[in-house]
Amino acid sequence: MAPATRARPRSGVGGRRSPITLAGITVAREHIAWLAENLDDPIADRLRRALTNGVRILGLDVDERESLLRAMTDPPDGLLELRATLLQEHVGRKRDELA
Repeated sequence: MAPATRARPRSGVGGRRSPITLAGITVAREHIAWLAENLDDPIADRLRRALTNGVRILGLDVDERESLLRAMTDPPDGLLELRATLLQEHVGRKRDELA
């Protein structure tokens, strides 16, 4: 009989330590946690579940993207690219509404 093996914690590519992609931007897990702490609506719960479940890509609807943008008035450096992308999308949506 073969000895029982212990499951190793997932890490690295595809595991719990992998970054998460939001709006096409790769975001470190600690920055996802920062976002979750700075949000009070359902997107915070989705972000926490994504961290817990080792999600690698998390799709966002328009309302969630705008919630994230509002939470990033003074984000850590690791979120500047995500903020810029979400802001650009927001401006584009508003421009399209006016056209």
